[in-house]
Amino acid sequence: MSEVLLDVQNLKTGYGDLTVVRDVSLTVRAGEITVLLGRNGAGKTTTLRAITGLNKVQGGSVTYLGQSIADVPAHKRVAEGLSYVQEGKRVFHELTIEQNLLLGGFSTKQKKRALMPKVEEIYEFFPILGEKRSLTAASMSGGQQQMLAIGQALMANPKLLILDEPSQGLAPVIVKEVMDRVHSLKATGLGILLIEQAVQDSVAIADEVAVIDMGKNVISGKAADITVEDLQAAYFGVQSQ
Repeated sequence: MSEVLLDVQNLKTGYGDLTVVRDVSLTVRAGEITVLLGRNGAGKTTTLRAITGLNKVQGGSVTYLGQSIADVPAHKRVAEGLSYVQEGKRVFHELTIEQNLLLGGFSTKQKKRALMPKVEEIYEFFPILGEKRSLTAASMSGGQQQMLAIGQALMANPKLLILDEPSQGLAPVIVKEVMDRVHSLKATGLGILLIEQAVQDSVAIADEVAVIDMGKNVISGKAADITVEDLQAAYFGVQSQ
């Protein structure tokens, strides 16, 4: 079995006195993809915010590399190898592709010369970024900006990459390209936690799947063992025959 990077058990979290997530559990292993699915409002992003330190853990446990990180500040989690790509392709539009990537390496406290080999590695992985390195991020398509956002996160040399709906707003053909790139990252030994609305595309590249509704797990297990009927039941209350 691969090393467990992230283990979340019976997570409870929310916003102030409002509890959104009541009982969510999931695991992410090195070199594997865990997909977190659920309808809008199910608590997916709130779960990620607790894992990354943006929301307080109100109950349960969040363990990273065998240690509790429930009380660790968000910036220290990044320094420990946990990178979070929030939804909405949050890049610096007025800066060039290369400047965006260099900013992504800020947490490593390395100078530009030391960061450039990693930048070239990102260009090799996402060739379109290398081709447009001197252009501003604003000049890129939505799919290219999403690749840039992922590239930024990779600049911090993470062990665990968390992606919140990377396919949001993208055309189907571009969704497949982004998913193929995400799937390829497994070969580097990176663990990936992926939130998606593109259910079929994400389950196709997943090792583990967790589906939540109303802030609780309704499905959790190996992707190979989860059927279309299982997903229909989880999303729509449709019972398999």
